[in-house]
Amino acid sequence: MKKPKTRSKSEEKRQLILAAATNSFCDKGFSLTSMDSIANSAGVSKQTVYSHFGNKDELFAASILNKCEKFRTSALPESSLCDPKLALKTFAMGFIQLLLSEEGMAIHRVCIAESQTNPQVSQLFYAAGPEPVVAEISRLLESYASKGLIIVENYHFAALQFLSLMKGEAVMRREYNTEKQIGIEEISNYIDNSVDLFLRGCQYKAMV
Repeated sequence: MKKPKTRSKSEEKRQLILAAATNSFCDKGFSLTSMDSIANSAGVSKQTVYSHFGNKDELFAASILNKCEKFRTSALPESSLCDPKLALKTFAMGFIQLLLSEEGMAIHRVCIAESQTNPQVSQLFYAAGPEPVVAEISRLLESYASKGLIIVENYHFAALQFLSLMKGEAVMRREYNTEKQIGIEEISNYIDNSVDLFLRGCQYKAMV
């Protein structure tokens, strides 16, 4: 029986730093977060932080990328990829849950707040978060088109349309912090309906 793989000390420290950085960026914003405070929260030296991440920009981008990678890994299990409808519904639910999470909303607000005085923060977020997600959906749609399951002329546009459609009312209400929030059952029903609508637009041919 194989022993489960264990993380190296270096990888453990890297994950501690990423967790501390994410918490700090969410709580304090980008400008008020320092490498010193991250090192203290992670229980490592400042030198260790810099040995893993060259500067605060790099650490911020890595925090976003780490969060998105965890989402993508859990959102699309291998068993669901062969079925376009199941894959897109599974992905959409994970996508919405990420956007509605405390961390997801906090990072979004940080980027909006910093967008005028620190535009590089929003650029880092976009490159580490939305861009890889759009690229992944584009590749997924291309693979389905190559199998004759859907018809799509521009995979990038279609991916953007899919993600925009999936956000719906729940994300808008959370962003504006309205008194009424959308529950998980209504979100699930909305996603089911929206994925069906999207696939009809792609002339989806269900597998026999």
